[in-house]
Amino acid sequence: MTSLLVGSFGGLLALGFPIYMVLGLTALLLFWMSGQPPIAVAQKIVDELNSQTLLAVPFFVLAATLMERGGIARALIEAASTWVGRVRGGLGLVCVVACMIFAAMCGSSVATAMAMGTVLVPAMLRLKYDRHFAAGVVGASGTLGILIPPSLAMVVYGVIADESVPRLFLAGVVPGLMQGALIAAWVLLYSYRRGYPKDSANLPGDFWRKNLRALPALSIPLIVLGGIYGGAATVTEAAALSAVVAILISVFVYRETKLRGLLAVLAEAMQNSAAIMIIIATALVFGHWITESGLAPWLIATLKGWNLEAWHFLLIVNVILLIMGMFLEVFSVLLIAMPVIVPLLKPLGIDPVHFGIVVTINMELALLTPPVGMNLFVLSTITRAPLAEVIRGTTPFIVLMLILLIAITYIPAIALWLPRMILG
Repeated sequence: MTSLLVGSFGGLLALGFPIYMVLGLTALLLFWMSGQPPIAVAQKIVDELNSQTLLAVPFFVLAATLMERGGIARALIEAASTWVGRVRGGLGLVCVVACMIFAAMCGSSVATAMAMGTVLVPAMLRLKYDRHFAAGVVGASGTLGILIPPSLAMVVYGVIADESVPRLFLAGVVPGLMQGALIAAWVLLYSYRRGYPKDSANLPGDFWRKNLRALPALSIPLIVLGGIYGGAATVTEAAALSAVVAILISVFVYRETKLRGLLAVLAEAMQNSAAIMIIIATALVFGHWITESGLAPWLIATLKGWNLEAWHFLLIVNVILLIMGMFLEVFSVLLIAMPVIVPLLKPLGIDPVHFGIVVTINMELALLTPPVGMNLFVLSTITRAPLAEVIRGTTPFIVLMLILLIAITYIPAIALWLPRMILG
């Protein structure tokens, strides 16, 4: 049966089938081989999608789409520039700070990179920043969208691992701040070496005006995270509220999304949500078969026979996830690998929340590693630079993120300190 699983899965991927069809057809074949009727697969899909937590996904996608198009990103960038824009290489720092704040709203790295890159890359190029550096800063900072809460990747991981999403969100805060600090340090060092100019666009009276203008945008993370940790809302309710607030702010405050254009934004968000949900549905069925087939207990027994320690296992998994991330997008990696890996965590004494952050950082790297790094293609489009040039710009940041990955992997307290302190 294992050879059938590997053969059908690898064969469909090699033939270029979409990932949801690879997962769905493989699951259908496996259920049929085990004697279950095809109708059972359809029933499993309905059962697996009957999850309140999964309802958060379309709401976060809608909020991210509105934030990208509704002037919210521009307001955050202008406010951040009044704080850190006056130092050498200030626009690079503005990118890091604005991405960290934007990431605390939308949960999507691609949306963060798109929203920030559209405004900041042209501004950096006007000040004679190297094009590859501008692309690298936006690409690396954009990955914070799935590490700093809320995070779509963490929601999906929480559903698969049956783990607390609020606890996962808290676990991402300290690593996210550490990553932001590492990126900012490299931006400062490189900017001084290259002699990049200071941002002189701000006038003396701009500080209060631009920061006051950003206050409506800053209300979104307060509503989302305050509602969740204040006990006033579940993750799904907070996601829905963030989408409603994003609509109101985009249409009535910043007015960059018109009422007549709102339907097009909603349609785009629905299309993106549907693509994610189809992949999730088929992957959950695939994971259900793995659970029922006894594959997980067999893997656990095999690992015990190899006398693997937890640190050996984490090293192997990191390598596997990094390789998968080079060829598959984030949700595909999560939904293919996690149903197999998650059952192995507790027998090895690995905290699933800590492992969720390890996986998330791997997924950040997947967004920057060729040939299928989504942020690379976004930045190549924005900068009109060849993909090789964008990769050159992101390489130093990939090295920094690998250092962070090693630290988080082998010092679990970095990720677990905050959720343990707040939630026990």
